[in-house]
Amino acid sequence: MPSTTSAPVRELTLPFGDHTTAVRVTGDLHAADRRPLVVLHGGPGCTMDYLLALADLAERGIPVVHYDQLGNGRSTHLPDAVPEFWTPQLFLDQLDSVLAGLGIGEEYDVLGQSWGGMLAAEHAVLRPAGLRSLVIANSPASMDTWSRSALALRAELPAEVRAALDRHEAEGTLDHPDYQAATAEFYARHVCRVQPMPADVARTFAWIDEDPTVYHTMNGPTEFHVTGTNTGWTIEDRLHRVQARTLVLNGRYDEATDDCVAPFVEHVPGATWVRFEESSHMPHVEEPELYLDVVDAFLAGAALPAGVVR
Repeated sequence: MPSTTSAPVRELTLPFGDHTTAVRVTGDLHAADRRPLVVLHGGPGCTMDYLLALADLAERGIPVVHYDQLGNGRSTHLPDAVPEFWTPQLFLDQLDSVLAGLGIGEEYDVLGQSWGGMLAAEHAVLRPAGLRSLVIANSPASMDTWSRSALALRAELPAEVRAALDRHEAEGTLDHPDYQAATAEFYARHVCRVQPMPADVARTFAWIDEDPTVYHTMNGPTEFHVTGTNTGWTIEDRLHRVQARTLVLNGRYDEATDDCVAPFVEHVPGATWVRFEESSHMPHVEEPELYLDVVDAFLAGAALPAGVVR
């Protein structure tokens, strides 16, 4: 669902070394009663667009900061960068530059979705002084678990869909319409159950198609095969360092399965887990009102809506 907020929106560009970061701020960062919420998009290689529905939190007094990570969307693209350039540390540095550029580093909250949640966790284990609350949404704590879960979900697809995936992967024809259709079937079950995909979500996928550099380099060619620089990534053994209040989210049909998110719940001190029963990987568009209610209540330190806490 697109954002419907009437709060003021400011779009700006911040420097990041020799590059630039495109930033969108909804609400007043310095006059609001609530802390700003910084939203980290997924991928790696997506854009802020598919998460813009979270700007509606500004109606509840929470200023919301979206930005496109380097190499994506409206930020600087670097299609010729060597694979070693694209590291979690690069994106941690970019997050720090956004916090400093907006002057909010002394007190803020972070919500990271999918890869963004992995990045948010990397940020949180460093114990930044200004981080108050952390929302890890639809994210794995280990890419090995993510890969196993994706293959298990793939095994549940109809036989003809699995056959199309197998055939075209063996032939190296991932751009074939039949392979794309089979992949879309997986997406409709486990990525976004709202079909056709909302315009903001579709816009993010269009950006990836236009420049897949970051996605292909860090993840790989598909959701099923992690062959990029994030291969083997894990944060499981560092999660005990997180000091910020933490909320972990996923959906019943999520490609970020319960096994993927369980280490966050088990190893982050005091973490709370909410699973959205009618959602897959994007409950912010699949169950938007409940999602906003849950995030709002958590950030406020209030009781979560009845019946959602696992």
